[in-house]
Amino acid sequence: MDKNHALDAFAALSQATRLDVFRLLVKAGDAGMPAGDIGDALDVRQNTMSTHLSVLTRSGLIRNTRDGRSIRYFVDMDGMRGLLAFLMEDCCGGCPDLCQPVIDEIACAC
Repeated sequence: MDKNHALDAFAALSQATRLDVFRLLVKAGDAGMPAGDIGDALDVRQNTMSTHLSVLTRSGLIRNTRDGRSIRYFVDMDGMRGLLAFLMEDCCGGCPDLCQPVIDEIACAC
């Protein structure tokens, strides 16, 4: 991920509702969630949620697929991995043991 793409991702996450959407989709995992369910879970109106979902999709942090008449959203794990890799690209000056606590903290325990 380059710096401009990382800045787009950070800009998308710098708004409270979009950060909540992203975290909700991380929790939803592979099942994802329909747009209406995301709006209901966060108590956000449809047109407002649509805008937030578009910003997150353009940033590369989430993706969507058509599911019948609705659209299902998922966290884009490649986008999230790319952002985390960008942040840790030059981590610890070549001493991987210094980065290990951070890696352990963000690694899934499942």
